[in-house]
Amino acid sequence: MQLAEKKTIAINDSDYIGNIYSGLGTTYIFLKQYDLAEKYLLKNISLREKNPDKDKLSNAYTNLAALYYELYKDDLAIYYYTKAYNVSKQSKDFTVKNFSAFNMAIVEENRNDFKKALAYRKEADQWKDSLNNQNKIWALADYEKKFAVAQKQKQIKVLEVENQLKNTQRNSLFFSAIGLLLALTAGVYFYAQKAKNGKIILAQKNKLDQLNATKDQLFSIVSHDLRSSVNALKTSNSKLATTLETKNYDQLNQLIIQNSSIANGAYSLLDNLLHWAMLQTKQLYFHKESVHLNSIVQQVEYNYKPLLLDKSITFENSISKNIFIFVDIDSLKIVFRNLLDNAIKFSKENGKISFYTAESTSEFCQLIIEDNGIGMSEDIIRELLNDNELLAKKNDSEVIGTGLGMQLCKQMIKKNGGELNIESELNIGTKIILTLPKTNNNG
Repeated sequence: MQLAEKKTIAINDSDYIGNIYSGLGTTYIFLKQYDLAEKYLLKNISLREKNPDKDKLSNAYTNLAALYYELYKDDLAIYYYTKAYNVSKQSKDFTVKNFSAFNMAIVEENRNDFKKALAYRKEADQWKDSLNNQNKIWALADYEKKFAVAQKQKQIKVLEVENQLKNTQRNSLFFSAIGLLLALTAGVYFYAQKAKNGKIILAQKNKLDQLNATKDQLFSIVSHDLRSSVNALKTSNSKLATTLETKNYDQLNQLIIQNSSIANGAYSLLDNLLHWAMLQTKQLYFHKESVHLNSIVQQVEYNYKPLLLDKSITFENSISKNIFIFVDIDSLKIVFRNLLDNAIKFSKENGKISFYTAESTSEFCQLIIEDNGIGMSEDIIRELLNDNELLAKKNDSEVIGTGLGMQLCKQMIKKNGGELNIESELNIGTKIILTLPKTNNNG
């Protein structure tokens, strides 16, 4: 290791040298040579602070903080964990941000500031109570140690009394007691290890089953819908080439509109797949704040103006300008885009789509998205409201979808503390009713 350090002197690559210092510091931690570990980790930080790579600087702070925690120097550890977290804000790497926020959650837990810890835990979105588990393990080990010492002292006292009567018998009983104590300690240890391993295996199995189910659903959707969209686009392009040769411009315009519709449908499917997969794997970041409901609806309406004009659909926004809700704005926009896209898709020419609010409580606001389109049967409504169920069969490939967008909307509304319900009649229209928390319920 010293040879590797000397060779780096001749190399004019600060990043490469920093990696060498980081590797040496980490290695010395494992060797429990903490003075050397601290020396090389500090050298690494000195190099990283002169380099624009914020990811490696954040990792350098984190490694040094871990060393100080190993040495029970909590104040220094917290100082460097905080620096790592602040630097990670400038990083574009989600893993670096997640890891640094997770460390800060542990820091605030140690400080007993559970409100801040919860905020960091939400940001990391994957937090495990490792400190509590460690405390439990230490408590169990301490209990076992005290129990073993107590048993040993008891046996020693008994043997001392018996030693006064018979010296030979004392030695025999003493070694028997020691053997029994070791067997008991070994039995407790192996039992605890077996129970711990069993829990880990069960948790891994459940996680694997969940991931397999998610994978199967994703493959099913991609193989069915995306393949259908691509095949339809391929067929339409073939017709487009033929139409260009015949110079039938009316049909050419219709085919271009049809291609655009197919491409938009495929894009919406892929967008929903991305957000749905991120929800399932807990990678979607949620940050709730006070949101002006009317303004958000106006933004979504603006994005869908071309589709509304294409079908001559009237859009009406009757939401009061005094309503503020407490939600994650990005997920709310995804929900509104999906619901408005469905309303346009299921509406006829010259239809009407309305966004308005109904009577609500002091804690919740009820938003209604209403269209006068083709409507839905009770069976379809029941399937859509059933958690994690996709529509496996299509009654009309031009109109009916898999229900992935609705599943995505339900999960996001639920994560925002709200509810989603559906009212619909065939050939009359549909009402999507969203119940959302008001700002004054959370302020």
